[in-house]
Amino acid sequence: MEIKNKKVLYYGLGALVVLALVLFLSMRNDKDADLEGEQSVNESEEMESEAGKEESKKTPAKSEPVLSYAEALAKYKDARIQLDDRCQASPNNVTYKNNTSIMIDNRSPMTRSVKVGSTYTIKGYGFKIVKLSSSQLPIQWLVDCDKSQNVATILIQK
Repeated sequence: MEIKNKKVLYYGLGALVVLALVLFLSMRNDKDADLEGEQSVNESEEMESEAGKEESKKTPAKSEPVLSYAEALAKYKDARIQLDDRCQASPNNVTYKNNTSIMIDNRSPMTRSVKVGSTYTIKGYGFKIVKLSSSQLPIQWLVDCDKSQNVATILIQK
């Protein structure tokens, strides 16, 4: 009887070792899949960066130099519309002279589609410099942010 009990014990221990090995390999494969997912996200971000670099090489030399966020805040301190995480604009009712450039400042972690005359895609915590220009003056432009419409009103005058 004692030999039979030892066999059962050895088989039980062997089964536990095999089960532990299977669980270990399964967890390792899940971790590798997560890493592959992170890598593909990073690769797509790098591709976006490379595409942006290629696009900037094609941009004519007369375009405005690229500004850091701090530089843009200083330059456009009196000509900025800030959008919060709920797409609410501040200030929401402004007046500018024709051909003035303003800063549209996305203070949300989400990429936003913002319409100010034309439609712009602004990455999370990013900004766009938009030139307000119209041949008909005065004119009122409404600002849309994603699905929120008329979050701000811009009056453009001479």
